[in-house]
Amino acid sequence: MCHHRPPCPTADSPDRGAARSQVLFPEQGWGRLCNGVTIFDDTGELLPDGKIVRPHRPTKAAA
Repeated sequence: MCHHRPPCPTADSPDRGAARSQVLFPEQGWGRLCNGVTIFDDTGELLPDGKIVRPHRPTKAAA
């Protein structure tokens, strides 16, 4: 999917969130990266294969 040089990290890469934004909808709380990953404001992710990555930002309860 990515046509950047150097290419962005793939969707199965640990640093997949470093890919460039392709589409952003901040008013709706989500965006799509050029590697096909859908990112959400709560730091959750939806991978192109349908796998879900739970939100991973620190919460007040964890502090």
